[in-house]
Amino acid sequence: MTKTRRFAQRATVLLALSALTFGTLVPDASAQRRRNTRRRTTAARATTPPVRYYTVPADTVIRVRMDTELNSKTARVGDRFSTTVTEPVYGGGGGVDVLPVGSKVWGRVSSVRRAQRRTPGSITVAFNQVELPSGGRHTINGSLTSLQADDVNSDNEGTVSGRGNRKRDAVFIGGGAATGAIIGAIAGGGKGAAIGAILGGGLGTGARVYEREQEADVKSGTEFGVILNRAVSLPEFRAR
Repeated sequence: MTKTRRFAQRATVLLALSALTFGTLVPDASAQRRRNTRRRTTAARATTPPVRYYTVPADTVIRVRMDTELNSKTARVGDRFSTTVTEPVYGGGGGVDVLPVGSKVWGRVSSVRRAQRRTPGSITVAFNQVELPSGGRHTINGSLTSLQADDVNSDNEGTVSGRGNRKRDAVFIGGGAATGAIIGAIAGGGKGAAIGAILGGGLGTGARVYEREQEADVKSGTEFGVILNRAVSLPEFRAR
């Protein structure tokens, strides 16, 4: 073997040993970054308190204000609309704010009846989702109801609850109200004459006078209640 070849072999061995030693002493950069990321994630989880959920019971009434306009002449089954919460809702027996003012309650039109010669128009709606200011959304099962003192109870924690299942038959009905549609109940589960006006401006509580052939027109800003048909668990609201 020539001197040149022996020198080349020795150089190759030395290079291999150097690479092995360097690789052992200096860890892979990408692996180091992954380890650092895992450490930061673990530390963040350790310092962030877990989110607690609180139950809002069935029959709770959520006070809301209409964001858009609905009219029985143009509304279609399946139309989606939003309302804004005007008073906070508390969970866990009261005291824990889970649905602050400004939250959204989303609803859908479930049936529409156009105004006819002998009957006013009406709109039946259902509510299926709440949206928190943080953007989080939660499924609910809610129905339309009134906000009159005769139809709801309020305790010292500010929780409002409805009286009687009949309020779940409430619909928007065309009438003489200047501030929006009358909310009423339809006799026979949707058939027959409208009874028991709940809202109506000058008509007054308990009025049963409806203008025939008038469409139900729910204007933006109309206030009413959403009553929960089932209990729902919501996270505690934490203002940022």
